Amino acid sequence: MATFPGNPSMAQRIGRLLPTLTRSHRQMADYVLAHPLQAATMPIDELAATLGVSVATANRFARALEFEGYPQFRAALVLGFEATLAPVEKLRNKLEHSATVADVFASALAQSQRNIELTRQALDAQSCEQAVAAILKARRIYIAGFGSSSWLGGLLQRSLDPYCDNVQLLASVESSSYGARLLARLKPEDLLIAIAYPRYFSDTILLARRAHDAGVPVLALTDRVTSPLAPLASVALYAHTESQYFANSEATVLALIEALCSAVAHSAKDSLKAATQLAESVLPWLHGNHASRLRADADAAAPAPRTARTPPKSPKVSK
Repeated sequence: MATFPGNPSMAQRIGRLLPTLTRSHRQMADYVLAHPLQAATMPIDELAATLGVSVATANRFARALEFEGYPQFRAALVLGFEATLAPVEKLRNKLEHSATVADVFASALAQSQRNIELTRQALDAQSCEQAVAAILKARRIYIAGFGSSSWLGGLLQRSLDPYCDNVQLLASVESSSYGARLLARLKPEDLLIAIAYPRYFSDTILLARRAHDAGVPVLALTDRVTSPLAPLASVALYAHTESQYFANSEATVLALIEALCSAVAHSAKDSLKAATQLAESVLPWLHGNHASRLRADADAAAPAPRTARTPPKSPKVSK
């Protein structure tokens, strides 16, 4: 019998009532058990069309499973998938209301602005101090962020690199197994920065738990105290990530990362020297930079190279 990891009670209900179901209802039961997430997102007419049955048959199927009707059946099916389905349901609700493209632009930008302001208001000064101190005193820093958090981890690594001697990103082509290997080398004088927002990536939680159990400090960038990262963290910084169209507003997380790295730059020793060295190192790659103009001016002012003179031809001698 297939299981339903998101909601075992639904699988048990179907298993108990399976002998009493009609042929078409068994077909629907098989689909629900094989594709629970898809079935949970479908309105009744879409599910009926997918299986080639009538809407009335779909309603009778819900009642055969001892629900009052299809809405109650679907609500039970959603249980256990709330976090996974939240962006789908939010998008469904938004699409039910008409809006111009400009309205969507304005709404999304306003949402990001609200998230950033809520994040700013909720900042804990002691946590901010502890986060910066943990980064600056760490011998090595490993950043764990997978899925949509992997590119945020890359931006964090890039911004910390000028001020920290050893910052490594665990997200690679090998995925979390690479991180698992490297974590075995971490010591209490090192630091793991773990990034996870709903829908939390299990690999990030697993690596953070391993670091925590090994006595390695964990700095968590996450959304709330109920996050699975929170109890594993030595210090946590929280960002409001509400979004009308996506699982999270990653713009808010980016703003938090920039604030954290700005505080590191402000507190790091020789930060001005590091910034100057960085500017000098990238200068040759900057379009229209001063150095390239100097080279161009120097090339224009230099005298034309002298060309070797061709010796005159010897006169022909008549024989």
